[in-house]
Amino acid sequence: MPEHVLIVGTGREFPARVRAARSDAATTVICRVQYVHKLHDPHANARVIAVGERAPDEEWIALAAAVHARHPFTRIATVGERDQDRCAAIGAALGLATHTPETVAQVHDKHLMRQRLAEAGIDTTAYLRASAEQDVRSFLRDHGGPCVVKPVAGAGSAGVALVRSEDQAAAAWRRAGGHHKGIVETGVIVEEFHHGEQYSVEAFSEAGEHLVVSVTRKFSDPAAFVELGHVAPAPLAEIRRKEVTEYVTEVLDALGVEFGATHTEIVLGADGPRLIETHLRVGGDEIPALTLDATGVDLSDCVLRQTLGESVLPRIRAALAEPREPVASAIWFAVPDGSGVLEEVSGVDAARAVEGVHDVQLLAAPGARVGALASSDSRAVAVRARAATPDAAVSAAREGIGRLGFRLRSSAQSVETV
Repeated sequence: MPEHVLIVGTGREFPARVRAARSDAATTVICRVQYVHKLHDPHANARVIAVGERAPDEEWIALAAAVHARHPFTRIATVGERDQDRCAAIGAALGLATHTPETVAQVHDKHLMRQRLAEAGIDTTAYLRASAEQDVRSFLRDHGGPCVVKPVAGAGSAGVALVRSEDQAAAAWRRAGGHHKGIVETGVIVEEFHHGEQYSVEAFSEAGEHLVVSVTRKFSDPAAFVELGHVAPAPLAEIRRKEVTEYVTEVLDALGVEFGATHTEIVLGADGPRLIETHLRVGGDEIPALTLDATGVDLSDCVLRQTLGESVLPRIRAALAEPREPVASAIWFAVPDGSGVLEEVSGVDAARAVEGVHDVQLLAAPGARVGALASSDSRAVAVRARAATPDAAVSAAREGIGRLGFRLRSSAQSVETV
């Protein structure tokens, strides 16, 4: 039977990859009206369904069901975080295998996630769903500081603040509860802050079995929590790697994850691993590319093949077992020191000339307004590098960043920053 895959969200290049993988496959895309312009080659799809921003789940389901009645879907997929809840609702209604609404809700809603992990005895992080600024102050009195204040549902470190004392509570409350691009205003959560190094765990699941592909060391700004760099594989002793693997497997089990790629962020301190958050997707910040360099496993290809019904864990295990020269892959980001309109990024060729650097990406085009580090969108340039060790890869990427300069225009004059 020919495949007909319903892709929820634009899917970026995913619909084209589905059709390329199976010559008889058809794709239908259902997404929000405001993202239709982001579709790659929309006419190549069997159809595109555009849904209003405030349309309820029932409308998404009804539109998908109307197509399903005439041209039955064999699969359903989504590759981003936005509208994963819609995908789960449609899948449940049409009997198409995907994440359950319960799992998606527990992953997206950090309060539900904390509740579930506490019930399962997996994570003892103190937390509070805050309904007013006073709740932040009360949390500090009850648990001490510092604490983290952030949106209940969020991404890209937007709205996250570290609070050390009660006089910082008001600003943190406004930041977490304000409007942020791509984040629905679902409330504010206050969490215990864990001291330690930060890692992300790239895993793949199939029929409830979880396989950790790689552990990535991540480096974040200590105040804004925005990620400034990553390196894979993380320089971890085998005993700590095993500890992290077992912990993340327990987290995924507790949240009911049955299949697909996951990106789980943790802090590894004196008390062992503690969860920051997890995601039902591959990591951002080019982490799949770092993972491919370091392990030979193409996580994006695994998502595609699993979507089309293939078993991928044997393929992943074979790639991980294959002898290979040690390779570490790193990415580092630059943020202009100042605010204004970006006029020019200099030193790009010098950055590319650093030994080990193989990619320099301009994330902000001339004319873009840049400012203080507030979220992942604040970063202006990314430099990727490979080397024999994690430390050497990070050093090369950071050296590349160090060769860049920025010219910004304020209301009165141009300003050079490095």
